[in-house]
Amino acid sequence: MTVGHDETVTDAAYLDALVTAEVALVRAYRELGLAPAEAVDEIETEFGWRSGLRGCPDHGVDLAALTAAAVAGGNPVIPLVGRLKERVGAGSRTWIHRGATSQDIVDTAAMLVARAATSRIAASLAHAEVLLRSLARSRRDEVAAARTLTQHAVPTTVGLRAAGWLRGVARARERVEDAQHRLPAQLGGAAGTLASFTEVAGTEAAADLPAAFAHELGLAAPDAPWHTNRWPITELGDALVQAVDAVGKIATDVATLSRTEIGELAEGSGGGSSAMPQKRNPAASVLIRSAALRAPQLGATLHLASALAADERPDGAWHAEWPVLRELLRLALGATAHAATLVAGLHVDTDAVERNLASTGGLIVAERLSVVLGPVLGSARVSDLVADAAGGADLAAALTALPEVGSVAAERGVAPPAFVADLLDPARYIGLAGRLVDDAVAPEASHREDNA
Repeated sequence: MTVGHDETVTDAAYLDALVTAEVALVRAYRELGLAPAEAVDEIETEFGWRSGLRGCPDHGVDLAALTAAAVAGGNPVIPLVGRLKERVGAGSRTWIHRGATSQDIVDTAAMLVARAATSRIAASLAHAEVLLRSLARSRRDEVAAARTLTQHAVPTTVGLRAAGWLRGVARARERVEDAQHRLPAQLGGAAGTLASFTEVAGTEAAADLPAAFAHELGLAAPDAPWHTNRWPITELGDALVQAVDAVGKIATDVATLSRTEIGELAEGSGGGSSAMPQKRNPAASVLIRSAALRAPQLGATLHLASALAADERPDGAWHAEWPVLRELLRLALGATAHAATLVAGLHVDTDAVERNLASTGGLIVAERLSVVLGPVLGSARVSDLVADAAGGADLAAALTALPEVGSVAAERGVAPPAFVADLLDPARYIGLAGRLVDDAVAPEASHREDNA
């Protein structure tokens, strides 16, 4: 799934992040007064460090050559370090990758890539929130048929359906933003003891180095090395799955309600068919649903890799994360961007909503009949009336003709026809739908859910 955001998670983006991590480590050494300023300056200049970007977009490392060389060592850092060192003087090269292990750099690079991607994902979700809030508010009182197990159930509103989507998207955005802010740098040395750094910097400086490294990159400072404690990956994966789930729910409802025989919703620009030119396929919904069907398995794979991260450095489980996390980021980037576009162009066919609501001749409020008339007529008799109406009988006429219904109407001070008309009016049986919409669209709704 591509929507113009894949550059965030390409091989080139990962290479940029790897070089950025290496240069940031040198800068962290300088911050602690260890690396000489002239060596750091040479490294920054050679690899195009930009302080405003906290990155090295102009590093000049050849991606294809590095990819080919990475096979022998099982990761790209080994050949990368060699290429970086050969481009600077002897006094500078000793500080490149000093004390670090390959996993320190690869994990940190993954966090940098994830930060860029989750920033876009959160922005797409926030955009969808704004659009959904407007949709829910504008359709607050538009009564529609709710469906359970594919069948008409009781009345709801178009606004409440949109409010449900809104709540899911808002919650997902919060999870993504929380995961984004927690993304930590990785710095532990060969077995997570930081022994190599203590040899270089001494005990206290070595203890301060991970936080200094994280600060250079704008990542969270790690509490400890997490080479085999993979919560940063699994929690990120869970947030991404939740984001795709949230927009997948919207896509599923839109795809269902845009069916020809339902026609209550339509995408702003539906896709065509090569064989059937009359079709207006819900193309965006199909793409989003495709992502939503795949994302949970990717999240589960991240958990499995985490559980199998053996010893102090994983053998294969860590490597299994790389393509899985990238694919999950790609799916979330694409699905959330498509969702914002989908909601922006979503069309509600009011006539179709009203037609479907009335299609069962009042049976949409059968539950209300049981609640109101059951104590008077008995549940069996109400069931018989509903069954007769399902077979074609005029439900309103049948109810109006009943003496017991006339007595209830008289107690309420209205004529039987007016009482029955009110009883069968779907708009009179939407419960707290309006209040639920108001709660969802209120500016403080997000804050309330945070503290629930």
